[in-house]
Amino acid sequence: MDGQDANRGGWSGRRRLLASALAATCLAPLGAGAADLAAPRPAPAPSYIDWSGGYVGLEGSAGASFGALDFGPTTIGGRTVPAFRTGDATGRSDRGRDATTAVGGLLGGYSWQTGPWLYGIEVGIAGANLKRPVASPAPGFGYEAADPAFSLIRAKTDIYGTLRARLGFSFERSLVYATFGLAGAETRLLASYPDLAGGGAATARRDLSRLGFTLGAGVQYAVTEELALGLDYRYLDLGRSARFGLGTVPGPDGGPVSTRVGFTSHQMLARLSWYPGGLTLPPEPDEAAPHDPAAATSDRVSLHGQTTFVNQGVTGFRSPYRGENSLVPHQAQATTTATAFLGLKLWEGTELYYNPEFSQGFGLSRTLGVAGFVNGEAQKAGAPFPKLRSNRYFLRQTFGLGGETEDVPDGPNQVATRRDVERITVVAGKFALGDYFDGNVYAHDPRVDFMNWSLWASTAWDFPANLPGFTQGLMVEYNRKEFAIRAAYTQVPKEPSSDVLDPRLFRRAGATIEFEERHVLPGLDQPGKIRLGLFSNLGNSANYREVVALTQAGLFGDVNDAAAATRRPRRKSGVYLNLEQALTADLGVFARASYADGRNENLSFTDVDRSVSGGLSLKGTAWDRPADTIGLGATVNGLSPAHRTYFADGGLGLLIGDGRLTYAPERAVEAYYALGLTKALTVSLDYQFVANPGYNRDRGPAHFFGTRLHADF
Repeated sequence: MDGQDANRGGWSGRRRLLASALAATCLAPLGAGAADLAAPRPAPAPSYIDWSGGYVGLEGSAGASFGALDFGPTTIGGRTVPAFRTGDATGRSDRGRDATTAVGGLLGGYSWQTGPWLYGIEVGIAGANLKRPVASPAPGFGYEAADPAFSLIRAKTDIYGTLRARLGFSFERSLVYATFGLAGAETRLLASYPDLAGGGAATARRDLSRLGFTLGAGVQYAVTEELALGLDYRYLDLGRSARFGLGTVPGPDGGPVSTRVGFTSHQMLARLSWYPGGLTLPPEPDEAAPHDPAAATSDRVSLHGQTTFVNQGVTGFRSPYRGENSLVPHQAQATTTATAFLGLKLWEGTELYYNPEFSQGFGLSRTLGVAGFVNGEAQKAGAPFPKLRSNRYFLRQTFGLGGETEDVPDGPNQVATRRDVERITVVAGKFALGDYFDGNVYAHDPRVDFMNWSLWASTAWDFPANLPGFTQGLMVEYNRKEFAIRAAYTQVPKEPSSDVLDPRLFRRAGATIEFEERHVLPGLDQPGKIRLGLFSNLGNSANYREVVALTQAGLFGDVNDAAAATRRPRRKSGVYLNLEQALTADLGVFARASYADGRNENLSFTDVDRSVSGGLSLKGTAWDRPADTIGLGATVNGLSPAHRTYFADGGLGLLIGDGRLTYAPERAVEAYYALGLTKALTVSLDYQFVANPGYNRDRGPAHFFGTRLHADF
C-alpha cells in the first residue's frame, strides 16, 4: 500500500498502515534472530597460525656454535700443573678458548595451542665436529721446549641430544618461543705424553657421558602450509665432572695424571620444520609491503624488528705463511643479529628512537684477513654468545620550510608522518654514519644485498665508529626535491680499532659532509643519484713512515711496538663518489670510488686507501619472481706506498697483517641471488672470489660461499 492509498482510506487506512509499520518494527529483530539461528555467520579467522600438532625437521649451522671447555685443575704425579695458557700459577683452571663447530641434526616435537599461546615438547639429536686442544704444555714438567702449538690433551665431542619444553606466542605467520630442558653429550679426551728426555711416549683416553640443562629461544616463520623456517638459539651447560685419571706422564718429572673438565656451549641453528598435518595460514594483511603506513601501530609509535643469520665458508687456498691477522683456509663461521627498532613521536616534528640489538658469532678468521671483508654482518666485536648492545639512541628534529609535502611510511626508525619536502633535519645521539651518508639503493644493506664491505660502502672512507660500527654526535641535513646537503660531527675511537669512543669531542673528532644530487636520466625517464662526500678525522694514530723508520733504525724491535709508542693526535682525510642509476624499473647500476691520504693509521673501518667498485642489480620480474633480486659486483682496493711498507715490515692493521707482504691490489667479485619467499622473509645464496686477500700476492685466491636468512616485521 502506498501513501496515496492510505490517504484515500481516511483514518482507518492510516490505522492499518501504522499497525503494519509497528508489526514490521517489532518482528524485524525476531526475524533477524531466526535467520541468524538458521545460518550463523562464520567467526572471523584468527590473525595468527595455530601451530598445534606434530612436526619433524632438520637443523644445523656451520660456524655458528661455540663450545668452551673449563679444564683443570690438573695434577701430574700429585703436583698441580700451572694453567699454561692463562698464566694462572695456581693451576685452578685452564679455560680453553671458545671453539667454533658445525652442528647438524634431526628434531621432532608436538605442540598444543590455546589462542595465540603455545606449549609443547621437542626432542633433538645432532652431530658436531668439535675438535680442539684444551691443555697446552706446562712449564716445569719437561715440555718447555715443545712446539707452542702442541697440546697434551685434546677433546672431541661428536653427539649432542636435547629434550626441551617450548612456550611460545603466535602472531600472523610467526612464532616466538622460549625453551628449557635437558641436554646430553658424549665427550672423548685424548692425551699424548711424549717423554722429551728420550723415553717412550704414553697415551690415554677417557670417554665421558655428560648430562646437564639447556635454555634457549627462537623464532620461526611459516613459508607454506607445511613448511616453516626458523632460527633457534640454545645454551647448553653440562656442568663439571668429578676428578678422573687420564694416564701417566713418562719420565723423571712424570706421574699419574688426574683432572676435571666442564663444558658449556652456545648454539645458533637454522631450522626447517615440516608439519604433515598442515597449518592454517592467517589472511594476508592488506599492505603491499611490511612497512606500509597501514602497518603503523599508531601515528605516534613505531615498532619493527629484524633478524639476519649468515653462514659463510672459505675453501682451501695457497697459504705459505700466516701472520696474526691472516685469513685461514678451510673454515666456516656464522653471524646472527636480532634488532628492535623502537620509535616515539614526542610532538610534531620531534621523534625519539632506540635500537637494542643482540649479536652473536664472528666473521671468518675472527673478521680478519681481507681488507674488503666478505660478511657485512660480521663485527670486530663478535662474541660466542648473544651479546646485547644499545646500538642506536637518538633524537630527530625536523623543521619544515613549507611548500610541497610528502607522506613517509611507517618503518624501521621512522614513525609514519607527513613532512615538508624542503626541510632541515637535526639528529643528535648515537647512530651509524652509514644511516645518512654514502647510501645506495642497490648496494648498501648487507642484510639483503651485497655482503662485501667494499661493495656496500666506500671503503677508503674511514668513518668514525666503535667496533660494531656506531658513533655519537650530531648530524644536520638540508633537503630539497633536487638535492640534499648533510654534515656530521662525531666521536672517534680512542685509538685504532678501539671499542671506546674518545670523549674529547671538541679536540678529537670526525667531520663528514656530503652533497647528494637527484635527477631523472634523459631518454630513459629513470631516477638516479650522485653523492660526493668529504671526510676528515682527527684521532690518536701513528704515522706509517715514522714507525717504519724507527724500526729500521733499531730503536724498536717490532714495527707494531713503534706504532703503539708513537700514537698522537693526527689527521686523516679523503673523499668518496657514489652513483646509483636505474636503467629500467627492474635493472639498476651503481658505482663507487674513494680515496684517503694513507699517511696515518686508520681508526675505525678497514685497511683501504683507494677503492673502486661497481655492479648491477636486477629484479626477477622477467621470470615471474618480482620479489627476487640478482646482484653482481666487483671491487679493487689499494694501499698508499707508506702503508704497504708498514705491512711488509710486519705491521698489523685493523683487519689484515700477514707478517710480511708481496704487494698486489686486492680484487673481489661477488654474486648473490636473494629469494623473496614472503614479504618479510628473504633467503640468499652468495658467492665471492677474492684475489690477493690482504693485498698479498703470496696468498689466495680464495673462494667464499655463503647463505643468508633475513626476516623483518
